Order: sequence, then C-alpha cells, then structure tokens
Amino acid sequence: MSHADLLALLLPPQSVDPTKPHLAAQLKAEGNSLDAALAMLDQLLSEVDPRNALNLLPDYEAAAGLPDSCGSAVPTTLADRRNALVAKLFHEGSQSRAFYISLAAQLGYTVTIDEFKPFICGISRCGDRLNGGHDVRFVWRVNVPSARATLFRCGASRCGDRLGAYARAEDLECKLEELKPAHTTVYVLYTGV
Repeated sequence: MSHADLLALLLPPQSVDPTKPHLAAQLKAEGNSLDAALAMLDQLLSEVDPRNALNLLPDYEAAAGLPDSCGSAVPTTLADRRNALVAKLFHEGSQSRAFYISLAAQLGYTVTIDEFKPFICGISRCGDRLNGGHDVRFVWRVNVPSARATLFRCGASRCGDRLGAYARAEDLECKLEELKPAHTTVYVLYTGV
C-alpha cells in the first residue's frame, strides 16, 4: 500500500471524496514525497557504516578531516574516497617506536628513533648524558638517514640550476606531528646531509 492510499484513509469518510481529480492529485503528490523520504531513509540506514557511504560520504569526510593536511593526493573515485575514509576512521595507532618506524616505512623512509631521559642522581651513572630537565622525557627524535638530495651535475644540469638542494621529508614530518602523543615534542634529524 502506497502512502497516497494511506493518506486517503486518513480523510473523513463521508465528507471528503478522495477520488475527485484535484484531491487525488494532491494525495498522490504528497504520497510520492513520503515514498521518496522512506526510500531515502532506507538508503541512509545502510550508510551508518562508512564503507557503504554514498549520500553521507561528504559529511563523513568532513568529520574525519579528509582530505587531510599532510599533502596526500585527493582521491577522486568513490571507492578511493571510501577507502581513505575507512583507513582514517579505523586506523589503529600506537605510541611505540615500532609503530612510528613502520609508519615511516609505509611512506618510504628507513628511520631510527631516539628517546631521551634526564640525568637523575642515584640512578644515572658517571658518563651518562646530561640531556636536560625532567621535561626531556617528552621529547623524542626521528633520525632520517638521508634527505632527498638533488645535486648539480655537469652535462645534466643547466646554468642557473642550484648547486644542491635537499628536500625535507615533509610528508613524514606531517604524519609524525599528526599522530604523535599530544604531550610530546618530536624533532626530525637528517643525519646523512
């Protein structure tokens, strides 16, 4: 039974005739609107899971902060947009060295991580580094063995080209800053430059 039929049943039985053309057209138009709203509701119920998002995809992306600020390529296909959304929403992070090393590896970098601890009398020994006060516990350093170097080469470079340029790992720095624990400070050190 359509909504137009249900609306006709709501009319007073003796005083209004739902078969009159003007009233039947109005009931049909309002019934079609209610049918469309019900169909949309069924569609939206399936979109509660972001893997099925279609109409709610822009809302989910806005809530998840996509496209993100780390310069990732903006996905264009529906499947790519859904995959980026699911990856962002269901990303399992960690605070371990292994997590950040694997994150760097996913971006194409081989890194090491140094964590610092303060010199504490009675615990530290003679010869240990004096790294600073107690706040140094919240500082860590990611060592990138080499920046992307573009060097001037005879025969390949032209007059006016730079003699050398080093590109920072901006994508890695952005991801580290985005995913690091909020109470910590991370530094990136390029060791092979």
